[in-house]
Amino acid sequence: MKKIFIILAIILPLSVVHAMTLGELFSKDDAPKKIQLPKFSVVDMNGKVHNNDTVKGKYLVVNFWATWCPPCLREIPAFVDFYDKHSDTVEILGMDYEQASIEKITEFTESFMVSYPIILSNNKNRAEFEKFGKVVGMPTTYIYTPDGTLINHYMGEVSMKTLEEAIR
Repeated sequence: MKKIFIILAIILPLSVVHAMTLGELFSKDDAPKKIQLPKFSVVDMNGKVHNNDTVKGKYLVVNFWATWCPPCLREIPAFVDFYDKHSDTVEILGMDYEQASIEKITEFTESFMVSYPIILSNNKNRAEFEKFGKVVGMPTTYIYTPDGTLINHYMGEVSMKTLEEAIR
């Protein structure tokens, strides 16, 4: 009998915790929370500042990438084409997630004819990178509406079709 009370004393509180947690997760009264663009300010390779004010009114695509990342290399041409086609309504920030020299990144981006701003991971920008969220895989892309609401985020290669659908 004592064993049953001990087991119930352990299991009962755990079941209540799970019920409350699941209830909170699946409550129909709660509207989905919208994630907003964080306050940020980064400086691109050309010295131009990009922040909430400079991207206001445009879709924002924040793409974390690295030169050593094969899926990143495959998606860059789609990002270039997408930016060239939609630069009047879309801003792309290519966030280079490696610590590399400006010379190396310049040579790399020129070989891909990258036309959108590239942000280096340096002392000025690194803290700003983290404001978008933890990057656990490459590439990682966040897409925001013109009012700053997160549409979606992707880990892995993003296609032109995915980018086009995001801004419809």
